Amino acid sequence: MQQTTEHHFDQDTRPTPAGSDTYTAKLTDRWNTATGNPNGGYLMAVGVRALQQHSEFPDPLVASAFFLRPGTPGEAQIHVETARRGRRTSTSEARIHQDGKEILRIVATFADLDQADGRTLSLATMPDLPTPDELVDPLADIALPGITVADRVEYRVTQPPGWLLGQPSGDPSMTFWMRFADGREPDLVSLPFLADAAYPAVMELGELPSATIELTIHLRNRPAPGWLACQINTRHLTGGFHEEDCDIWDSQGTLVAQSRQLAILQ
Repeated sequence: MQQTTEHHFDQDTRPTPAGSDTYTAKLTDRWNTATGNPNGGYLMAVGVRALQQHSEFPDPLVASAFFLRPGTPGEAQIHVETARRGRRTSTSEARIHQDGKEILRIVATFADLDQADGRTLSLATMPDLPTPDELVDPLADIALPGITVADRVEYRVTQPPGWLLGQPSGDPSMTFWMRFADGREPDLVSLPFLADAAYPAVMELGELPSATIELTIHLRNRPAPGWLACQINTRHLTGGFHEEDCDIWDSQGTLVAQSRQLAILQ
């Protein structure tokens, strides 16, 4: 019998029921950023998976996460609560705790995209990128000790970012291809992580990485297998606070996610 290996993302975001409206999860160090803490999008995906198990609808439609404290590798408790169950959508809240302190709070609405039969119109187009095979991996020859999240995702860009060469371009925007490095295909639950997996565009202004305060993602379609085309922009930096907008298209050119986060320079 052929055995299948479970991907790291599925292992590391799995919530385990632990009573009425309660789950546990084991956060791992495979998703750490330069701070030594797990990536915020990874933490958000853990909470979204718990809410998905709790919901009678299969598809996350929108999720907003408030990052209250850094997470750490280790055990976490997730408390979920339903705000409303409707005919077409349901909304719930998840609170993730470690060591008795809340680190993340998420509110998410779920639906069944198979039942979404209203009008469809898109006035935006995916970035005009060469195929991934024609492009370069900006991190291929760079050692990033401790930044284990860089091992989880593979990127393709038209040219290495300026900040990586010590010459920030002054333009806090970028377009690129992205996918899981271990071959896991994208799905709706993974998109909150992937929307937060790239290096912050604000680094092209010569700024160090920033910490996310809040992230909201709209999930528009179930992604097709393959690479994801991404476009990220920052347009406003005020008193150290900045936004970052991310649009993601799948390999078929369908918009699958839009996110905006508010972050603060560290």
